[in-house]
This record gives sequence, structure tokens and C-alpha cells, in this order.
Amino acid sequence: MKLLIIEDEKALSDSIVTYMNDNHFTCETAYDFTSAREKLDLYEYTCIVLDITLPKGSGLQLLRELKEAGKTEGVLIISAKNSLDDKIEGLNRGADDYLTKPFHLAELGARVAAIIRRKTFGGANILQLDKLTLNLQERTVWGGDGPIDLTRKEYELLVYFSGNKNKVVTKEAIAEHLWGDNIEMADNYDFLYTHIKNLRRKLIQGGCPDYIKAIYGMGYKFVIEGIPKPYA
Repeated sequence: MKLLIIEDEKALSDSIVTYMNDNHFTCETAYDFTSAREKLDLYEYTCIVLDITLPKGSGLQLLRELKEAGKTEGVLIISAKNSLDDKIEGLNRGADDYLTKPFHLAELGARVAAIIRRKTFGGANILQLDKLTLNLQERTVWGGDGPIDLTRKEYELLVYFSGNKNKVVTKEAIAEHLWGDNIEMADNYDFLYTHIKNLRRKLIQGGCPDYIKAIYGMGYKFVIEGIPKPYA
């Protein structure tokens, strides 16, 4: 899952990125209003961590533009301002949560994860998709024949597919979601094909049908028959 960290204090931004990377997120960064706006115009993110006070502009203005553009990323505002008015304004403009500096990284991580669960999986901690069970808090996966051991990228890929079940997603969208800025260094998509092949094999070996369908000339579709059952 890909995050955009919009924070002008580089030391704090680096700390957030390190912590979130260690917790299976892919992070991109922006240190001022202009660079943040450029990234928001070009890319999509699972969640945005947004500081209110930025060089060259306001985080609240970015939030307003984000919502006017109809983008649906989750937004967690972080700010040194402990003003009730700032908090209310941010939430009224469409932010999903607000965290006042200083904060513990573990709390920030928990709040980001909660936003993603609410927006992508209806707040569920455990997602049941046919014979596949994902525990989003423990990051475990079970198939019809028991637990399925996945690498970090395979798990991230599975969560991305689950959040886009029964929709066609392009290989470009998948790669950019999983690798962020680093995707620009890749010469081809062989690494992505390898991850998809391995994930498909492990799911089948774990007692699941072949959920991942290649759609010629378009991308992939994670096909789940019936209605998924989320559990709190």
C-alpha cells in the first residue's frame, strides 16, 4: 500500500518513512506545497499523511484541491497546531483523521491502517473472500488448506487485488502502487510478472481457486465469486 508523506521537517519525514516501510507500506515524500501538488496531480495513493503548515502554501489548500478533484485517498492531517479550529476545518474539508505533534510513530501507523481499513475494506480487520481469509492487522493469509506464507510484496499485491476485486487493474497501476517512485528505475515489468506468478501459485497450493486472471491487453482481474464477508 502506497503512502504520500507531505511534511517539511525532513527528520520527521524520514522517521515516518522508515517506520511505515518497516510496517509493509511503500512511501513517497514531498517537502513543500508545490512538490506535493505535483505528486497528487500525477499519482494515486492509498493514504496521505498531510502537514498543515508547508513552505509555499497550506496543507488545507491541498486538501481542498484533492476533494474538488474527486480523489478518494484517505487523509491523515498532522500538525503542531493544537487548535480546535484547525482540527475542525481539516475534518470539515474531508480529512479522515487528525494527529497533533509530537506523536508516537506507532499511533500514526495505527491511525493510517484504520483509515485504510475504513475506506477500502469497510472497517473490517478480517476479510473473507471465498476460500481466502486475510487478517489485515496480523498480516496473515489463510486458504482452504491452511496458512499461506507470502513475501512482503506478495502480501501487498494480494491486499491491492482484494481492494480492487472484480475490477481490471493495469500492470502500470499495480507496479506504481507497490513500488512508488522506484518504479521509474525498472526497464520492464518482469519483476511484477514474477510476483504475480508466485502469488497465484501459492494461493492455488493453499487451497484457493485461481483468482488472478490476466486480461489480454489491459492488465489483471482478481475474480471473486459471490459476496465477500467482512468481519470486525
